[in-house]
Amino acid sequence: MKRIAFLLVAVAAAAGAVAFTAPVVGHADEEAAPIYGVKIPTGYRDWPAISIAQVGAPINDLRVKLGNDVAMKAFRDDKRPFPDGTVIARLAYQQTTSEENNKVFRAAAEKRGLHAEQIEKLLAGSTVAGDPTNVQFMVKDSKKYAATGGWGFAQFTNGKPDGEDVHKTCFACHAPATDHDFVFTRYSP
Repeated sequence: MKRIAFLLVAVAAAAGAVAFTAPVVGHADEEAAPIYGVKIPTGYRDWPAISIAQVGAPINDLRVKLGNDVAMKAFRDDKRPFPDGTVIARLAYQQTTSEENNKVFRAAAEKRGLHAEQIEKLLAGSTVAGDPTNVQFMVKDSKKYAATGGWGFAQFTNGKPDGEDVHKTCFACHAPATDHDFVFTRYSP
């Protein structure tokens, strides 16, 4: 009986050691983004939404911001700087017109008696998320990424990390948001 108990403790300790040394973000067999070494976090598509943004011309995309549990708690508690372990994902999609939606909107507008000019104006603003363009991540680790405000950055296209030139621009782009711990996103409950 003592041997079984010892064996169970040994197995539990080994499992704990493996879990402790595993990468915080991503899978060991995935490619890491250059410079920061960030990988795609497991299960990020199931994270809660922080907010949604629209970027106009010439980019014309829709951006969904997601956060892990640490990020969501910090957003809800309005805690800045964000604690280590915060991970924010930004999924970008081409902004596209939905003819299916427009048929429904056009029929409803005509039923309400709107004029053709009013209907076309209404439909001009009707867009949906089209093809995905890329996904970005911000990972908070104040020691590992001390030189970049405590944040590591990554951008992936089709599941592969983009090049070093793209990643060299990340921190400079976020620098204007110093007052918000380098995060542009605001929580939209």
